[in-house]
Amino acid sequence: MDAPRTADGNMTRKIQVHQVDAFTREPFTGNPTGVVLNAEGLAESHMLAIARELNNAETAFILAPDGGDHTVRARFFTPRSEAGFVGHATIAAQYVLSRRHDAPRRQRQKSKAGIVDVEVRGSGAERRIAIRRSPPPLGRELNDRERLAVLDALALDSASLDARLPLRIVGASGTRLLIGVRGPEPLKHLKPDLQRLTTLSAQIGAAGYFVFALTPHSADHLTESRMFCPALGIAEDPVSGNAHGLLGAFLAHAGLLTREGERASFTGVQGHSLHRPGRVEVELEFSGTELAGVWISGQAVSIFETEILLDG
Repeated sequence: MDAPRTADGNMTRKIQVHQVDAFTREPFTGNPTGVVLNAEGLAESHMLAIARELNNAETAFILAPDGGDHTVRARFFTPRSEAGFVGHATIAAQYVLSRRHDAPRRQRQKSKAGIVDVEVRGSGAERRIAIRRSPPPLGRELNDRERLAVLDALALDSASLDARLPLRIVGASGTRLLIGVRGPEPLKHLKPDLQRLTTLSAQIGAAGYFVFALTPHSADHLTESRMFCPALGIAEDPVSGNAHGLLGAFLAHAGLLTREGERASFTGVQGHSLHRPGRVEVELEFSGTELAGVWISGQAVSIFETEILLDG
């Protein structure tokens, strides 16, 4: 069958688009993500335009491998620019790929930030997507002046901080400032000044602010959190897989996770403040005393599938 044509006779191309909620099995919760499967040949300008049109925090574009060290490529775009790696968008994209009848159970996914290992765990509606990344670097702690400025921009007082956990920048390309508070209550009362936080991001060298609380008495999770990334155009991120991986490394360094042999694990919840709750599973691999790898995993649910027609 011939490809469709526009009114002036130009060829058009059908682009398959999936809308997926990641880190959840409940529609309209978790982190909404666009996934474009047949992205080969799309110009970067087209990818950016599609990301703006879908208007999710990020959209994943899936491409064929361009080397022998990986099985699939992904590019991630916000409505503003390209991102190196996005955890929830990887969960969403690999969930869509896993629904194909011939889909491999393991993939090596290449993006601007490098290569990650991906596994499909389980089957059917309950399957999970797991991503392994190298241990993130633990950056510097904030000085007193920086700490007070950040707290003021979040409307958070010093007494609400978890004294065991100094404010610290964690990560490499996707740095976040990790801020531990004493229980879930301070999370509810945060009032972020987005303009000030954007300015502070440039000054301290952290693209976002991940505020979390340990909840050891909760039956089904260890942490609750909120994250603000106005410097990236994201006022508040519903559920961040990448930030939970950073949190795992941070908590392990602080000695606040229980190890079972060479592994430790916990569940984090996020998104309740936006009425989009989601869950992230974090597993840490150790080699002796050293952190060797970080897995983040989660479920996903498809919301809709459609096509976009592009000229060319």
